[in-house]
Formats: sequence, C-alpha cells, structure tokens
Amino acid sequence: MKILVKFACWLVVVFFTTGLPVAAQKSKKREEINDRNAKNQAEAEHYFTEGMKFFITDDFPKAIAQFERSLQMVADNSGANYMMADALLKTGDAAKALPFAEKALRLDENNKYYYLLLAQLHEKDKNYAQAAKVYQDLLKKRPEEGEHYFELAKVYLYQGKYDEAIKAYEKVEKTYGINEEITRQKQQLYLKQNKVDDAVREGERLIGEQPGEVGPKIMLAELLIANNRVEKAVPLLEEIVAANPENAQAHLVLSEVYRSRGEAQKSQRELELAFANPDLDADTKVSVLAGYAGRLTDADSKDRALKLAETMVRLHPANAKVHALYGDLLLLKEQKARARDSYAAAVRLDQSVFEVWERVIRLDTELNELDSLLAHSGKALEMFPNQATLYYFNGIGYLNKKNYQKATEVLEEGQTLAISNLDLLNEFNALLGDAYNGTGNHRMSDQAYEEVLKGQPDNAHVLNNYSYYLSLRKENLSRAREMGKRLVDKHPDDPTYLDTYAWVLYVAKEYAAAQKLLEKAVKINAERNKENGTIVEHYGDVLYQLGQTEKALEQWKKAKKMGETSGALDKKITTGKLYEQ
Repeated sequence: MKILVKFACWLVVVFFTTGLPVAAQKSKKREEINDRNAKNQAEAEHYFTEGMKFFITDDFPKAIAQFERSLQMVADNSGANYMMADALLKTGDAAKALPFAEKALRLDENNKYYYLLLAQLHEKDKNYAQAAKVYQDLLKKRPEEGEHYFELAKVYLYQGKYDEAIKAYEKVEKTYGINEEITRQKQQLYLKQNKVDDAVREGERLIGEQPGEVGPKIMLAELLIANNRVEKAVPLLEEIVAANPENAQAHLVLSEVYRSRGEAQKSQRELELAFANPDLDADTKVSVLAGYAGRLTDADSKDRALKLAETMVRLHPANAKVHALYGDLLLLKEQKARARDSYAAAVRLDQSVFEVWERVIRLDTELNELDSLLAHSGKALEMFPNQATLYYFNGIGYLNKKNYQKATEVLEEGQTLAISNLDLLNEFNALLGDAYNGTGNHRMSDQAYEEVLKGQPDNAHVLNNYSYYLSLRKENLSRAREMGKRLVDKHPDDPTYLDTYAWVLYVAKEYAAAQKLLEKAVKINAERNKENGTIVEHYGDVLYQLGQTEKALEQWKKAKKMGETSGALDKKITTGKLYEQ
C-alpha cells in the first residue's frame, strides 16, 4: 500500500500542480481570480490524491467521487479535469467525460495527453470530424511528433476521406521515411478508389527505397496478381527466385501465378520448392495445401497433393495439423488405414481437436478394428465426456466384441446426452436393442427397437435385427413377419434382408415362401461373386423341410466351404438330417 501512496502522490505533482501554476503564469489577474485560501487548496490536493489512489487500483467510481470533490474546491485545475474525464471514460460514460476533457485542454493547451483523450472521446461518439480537428491542433502544437498522423489518418478513414488519409501518411513518411507498413496502408486506400496505378507506384517507391530487400518485391507482385496484372508480376517473381532460391514465399506466389495460367507442372515445381524449405513454417504450408486440396479433381492432382503432404510430414513431424491434413489427403485416395494412422498421430500430438478424434474413430469403425476403436474412443471420452457420438462409437466397439453388458452401460450413458438430437437418439436405441438382446433382456430390447420404429418405421437395421431375434425366440411371429416383409419391400435385392425374412417364414413353417426368397438371395450373391454360408445353409434347411433331402445335403456342403455357418452344420452333413440349435 505504501507504494501506491507514493505513486499517487507523484501523479498529484504531474496532474494537479500543473493546473493552477501554469494558469497563474498567464496573467496576474488570473492569479487573483484563482487565488483561494490555503485551506481550500489543501483540501483540493487531498481529494485529488485520494482519487488517484482509487484510480490506480481501478476503483473508478470512488476515484470519480474524490475528483468531483477536488473540483468543487478548485474548478479550474486542468489535471483534475483530465483525470475526471479519464475515470468517466473508464466506466464507459464517454458523454459525461467529454466536457471535462474539453475544459482540461482549454486550461492547458500544451499537454498532448489532453488532446489525445479528447480525440478519443470524439471517436467514441463517432464525431470523427471533431476528432480530426483535435489531432490537427495537436500536430500544430507538436509538429515533431509525427506519429500522431497515424491517428489522424485513422479518423479520415472513418469519414471516407481517403485522399486526406493518404496525405496524413505522407506526413508520417516525411518524419520516419518510407516503410512497408505505411506503403501497404496507402496502397489499400488507392485501391479503395480503384487507383491501381497509384497503388503500384507506391510499391515501386518502396522497392526503390529498399532495393536489396525481397519483401517489397513480393508485396508488389501480390498486389499485381490480386488486380489482374499477372503478366507484370511474373518477371518480378522470377527475378526474385533466381536471386533468392531459398525464398519460400516467392515460390508460393509464383506457383499460384503459374496455376492461374494453367501451367500445372511449373506450379507444382514451385510448390515443391517452397514445401521443401524447412524455414517455411508448417502452418503456412497447411494453409496453402488445404486450399490446394479443395481444387483436387483427378487422380494426378491428388497424387501431387499427397507428395507435398509427405514432404510436409517429413519436415514437420511434430505438428498435429500437418498429420491431420495428411490424413485428409490419404482419405481422398481411399487409403483408409493410412489415413486413420495419420489422424491418430495428430491426436497424439494435440488431443484438443474433437473433429480429428472423430475421424480416427469413424475409420476404426469402418476398418472394423475393434481394439483400436475402443482405445481411441475411450481416450477421446476422457477429453470430451459430453460428446454423445463418442459413447455411440465406444458402444459399437463393445457390442461387436460381444461385451453386451459394457455396451449397454456405455450406450445408456450416451443416450442421455442425445435427447435433443432425435436421429442420434434413434441410433442409440437401435444399438441398445442389440445390446439388451445380447444380455438376454428381451423386454428392454423390444422396447428400444419399438421406440426407433415409432419415428423411423423403415429403419433397416432395426427391421432386420428385431424380426430376426423374434424369430429365434419364436415369439410374436406376426410382428416379425410384418417387419420382414416391410424390409424386403424396401430392399428387394439385398441378400441379407431376404435371408432374414425367409428365416422368419421358416420359423412360421411357411417353407415354400421362404424357399423363393432364399433362392433369390443365393442367385443375387452368385451374380455378384459373393459367398454367404449362412444363407446357403438356411436354403438347405428349407429344402430339407420341403422333403428335398439330397438337394438340402448339397447346399449344406456348399455352405461348409463358404464358412460363417451354424454349429450344427457338420452334424447335418454327417447324418443327412436337419438339426437345429
């Protein structure tokens, strides 16, 4: 607290004591007007000091109260008026601050901070013309402080006075010389007025001032390209890369020029040179390649992009964005396993990006790599415990591993997070129907399936599994038959669905109808060069029930070669009789 008091006392010297004495020097008459008794002067200084203590601790309302009491003692103190205005501005009351700032400046026209505060208040009020006048007055008083032309140019911009803003920047140049920042500002102003030639000349002036620097040349080339003057940009860029082959930015710009001219090979060469440069940062490469990837339309262009990405990964192996983009490009090439591995590398480096986790997990699911799916989705859930889709995929992993109890627990937890998303909620219920069935909780399984069918009566997953499980239990066969028929009506050429409906009919002892469906399924698979032992075994079972025992045995033997059959198949083949598990 002692430090604060000392600091506040120093501010009193700066602000409070600079008010009355300066005014007193102007005239003896003014001194007499402002001559107050010693008691009032002491009180004014006391309140001002207290106000400064509150001000420097950001307690502005209390500071304002103290400054107000100080001004009641000495109304014409410039420092107290200034601090009152500043404190009011800090509380957001710019309108109330304005008269205090104006008075502070009237009392002391030599303090630049008074000008700056007043100009700021006018800007807050969007009174840009008045703000410009304040800056002009300040620069008349202090012409050596040319940096204030930046503020003047800014308020001219707000008014759309581009020529005046340019003149202000020219004044800055007289003080500080021509530099890249000012040149860029002037160019933008010329372009706003469609004065491209003037903008180009500004770029040429900068090059003339800095003939050995590459930056101004690249800046001018980019301006030329952006304004459809590519032909003028090309020799400039070629000159740069010839003299500075290590300049990656020049190679990037030149690559874009060649691309716009349809010179794909030259464009690719320049990109490769830029990407091979380890000094070009990874984020820039990612940005360039991501934009390039959006234009990939054929195998060759995808291969070229992949080559660039491989270079990027080699040079920046510790950058997560690099691996994520590499994964995107691999996915475009249908290289799902490699894409998944690249995404996995990305999340090892940066675990905070949910979208990348989701890509890893979806690919684990598509690749049916269950251990990887469980590991990745489990880790992602630690990072994003409120993301319902992660529970969904984690549940798929446990379900396919036949850990039905764990699948049920995970899916029930995720379901609570999907209440507001009806489609996702239905996906959870569909999986819960499978999981509950696996645990033997048929009542909950049926309930979950029925919940899905209320809103999605054509949900193929549910129609297939629900009808099949009912047939295995030999329960509610009329409902199973209804769902099986709906399923094949919607998907008449799907062998799996034909088999499901056929099995429902088989259990219902409608063997002839089941035979037709299975023959169709077998035929479709043959035409597609696909084998399915389950369907062929079922076909044999139906034939047996229809008294065609030799044909049944023939189908069972075919099924044996295909695989994915029941445990009773060997016994059927050995005895030539039907056995059901």
